[in-house]
Amino acid sequence: MMQLPFIAIALIGVALLPFTIRSRNKREQLENELKSANEKISKLMVMEERQRIARDLHDTLGQKLSLIGIKSDLARKWLSLDQAKTNAELEDIQRIARTALKEVREIVSDMKMVRLKDEIVHIREILSVAGIQLKLEGEELAHSKKQSIIENVLCMCVKEAVTNVVKHSQANKCWVTIKQTKSEFLITVSDNGIGMAKRQANHHQSGLQGMKERLEFVNGNLLIESNNGVSLLMKVPRTISKTKVV
Repeated sequence: MMQLPFIAIALIGVALLPFTIRSRNKREQLENELKSANEKISKLMVMEERQRIARDLHDTLGQKLSLIGIKSDLARKWLSLDQAKTNAELEDIQRIARTALKEVREIVSDMKMVRLKDEIVHIREILSVAGIQLKLEGEELAHSKKQSIIENVLCMCVKEAVTNVVKHSQANKCWVTIKQTKSEFLITVSDNGIGMAKRQANHHQSGLQGMKERLEFVNGNLLIESNNGVSLLMKVPRTISKTKVV
């Protein structure tokens, strides 16, 4: 008689077990469906953003590149016949190029804003997972206000530099130093790994080339040193003129 309550509870548990299993399976199914739906939404958002960027670039650059082509042909035609007309066509080409560059920069600036302070949090997580100790100097400067296009470029380059450290350096320490002068932002990413010569050439070199191109787009540059590891120094101006041709 004393065991009857326990037996009753056990019987109720057994009776409810199919419903509990069914409920759990239903919950897992709904969670999987929700996850799948979120993934599809994310992919659709990425596709839509790519299409928007493609449309903007086509509308912005298509006509102007065609004009530059036409003007180049005219300049070539007048080159040996009329120097004044040749100069006029060349001036038009320069003006069109400046306008196109300004509009491309505006498109880039209007893309989703990435903040350097958020990227610092991201790279700290990446290095921690990889078992690489991060030594960060000048973190307060990551919070300072910057032109959106400059901050976007810096974030992409810092991410690429730290990704290279994780993938190729075989290092156990990484130093990220942020500085600024009256005219420039400077970010250094260094490691104590195997150095440049022993790294996988193709992927690493293509990553460095991409960083150089991004920095040059905002009138910056990349300096590389390899001595007991690799050190990348990224320099960008604190402000850029939207009409200045790189």
